[in-house]
Amino acid sequence: MNPSTGISTRIGANPAERAVERVILWTWPLYAVGGLYVAGPVLAWLLAMLAALALYLGPAMRRDLAPTGPVPAVIWGWWIGMLVMLLALWAGHLGWGLGLKQTIKSSIGWAKGWALLALFPFAGAVLPIRREVLVRAQCRLGFWTLCLAPILLAAPYVGLPERIWTSPLKAVGGPGPEYFSVYFFTWDPASWTPRWQFFAPWSPFAALLGVTMVLFALEEPERKWKAAGIGAGMLMILASKSRMGLVGLVACTIGPRLMPLVLRSWAWTALSGLTASLAITGPWLADRAMAAVDGFKSARADSTRVRATLQRIAQERWREEAPWFGHGTVQPGPHLVEYMPIGSHHTWFGLLFVKGLVGLLAFAVPLVWHTGLALRDAAVGPAGRLPLGLCMVMILLTFGENIEIEAYLLWPALLMLGIHARERMAAMAAMAEMEKSGA
Repeated sequence: MNPSTGISTRIGANPAERAVERVILWTWPLYAVGGLYVAGPVLAWLLAMLAALALYLGPAMRRDLAPTGPVPAVIWGWWIGMLVMLLALWAGHLGWGLGLKQTIKSSIGWAKGWALLALFPFAGAVLPIRREVLVRAQCRLGFWTLCLAPILLAAPYVGLPERIWTSPLKAVGGPGPEYFSVYFFTWDPASWTPRWQFFAPWSPFAALLGVTMVLFALEEPERKWKAAGIGAGMLMILASKSRMGLVGLVACTIGPRLMPLVLRSWAWTALSGLTASLAITGPWLADRAMAAVDGFKSARADSTRVRATLQRIAQERWREEAPWFGHGTVQPGPHLVEYMPIGSHHTWFGLLFVKGLVGLLAFAVPLVWHTGLALRDAAVGPAGRLPLGLCMVMILLTFGENIEIEAYLLWPALLMLGIHARERMAAMAAMAEMEKSGA
């Protein structure tokens, strides 16, 4: 990103950029009509079809939408993984005799969920969408979030209701009515204090969307927009009262900026000295760490208990009943877990229960692959910080949520991963050309 670039160069210069920018900027109006769950998948398939058309037409495509190059290998990895996910879904439905109607319904769910993890990176890798456009749009969304914040924060104290309404768009189908409902705030049943979820279906996810906004804002060179993005992201993290959001704020912002240290000899020397000192301080640090973990869990003891029980049930039933292709769909849980579906609240245990080991590997392989590329790029230059931070957000999200049903809001991060793959391939090609010229 060029710090000298003006605002005019950040405005969408082609239809793909304008579509991306406008959907981000219209986040709050879309939320107000319950349309975010519809907008995400529609945008994904439209951009992916546009990218496929650009690859097919090649030079015949209009110049401002011409493909930026061949599809990077890691993007093919996402495609293969998500297609294997669909095959695992079909195998699970067939094995448990769930019927054609349920199979079609679940396949549509795949098209609105897991498929987005391949569609958006593919569009970002092929279409000429600049990271600057995403960065500025996220900061502008942050500005509008700050403008609405006084109303949202005052709502529980002036007698406004939790939920404003549920959109009739819920008729299109989705994981639940909360995806089409508009809220001022929600009451935490454990402490009976207000929590805010902004434009997310629930507060913990809003917190990680706040972390994502902060990561984008850190790439913005103009101070006023950077301040808006960081301020809104911090507000979303703190007002959601999510433990996972606080962890993400620290880990996902600082971690990528520490990566260059792996190439510094003095950092390894310091690490070796620190490791040696653990022989003395290790037991004390271990006790402090365990106390911190216990305090972290006890902050929401009921939530921790339910999640742990769901994970245990999912693991046991996966191992004993359906190790390879899973059960095909989530199933209602017992009273012990407040009837929450088995396979929810955790991507990895959910994958094992619903799609088995095959489904878990179909997601894990491309995620680890792309994270590894981002780790390397973050170590050698600042361009890798944002994609690595976003990969870390996704990984953190998998341990508390089902990532596939939240891809419809996580899509700017997925699009950025595709842009990163494209930038990385272009940099490698330029380096190879320089070496060839030097030879």
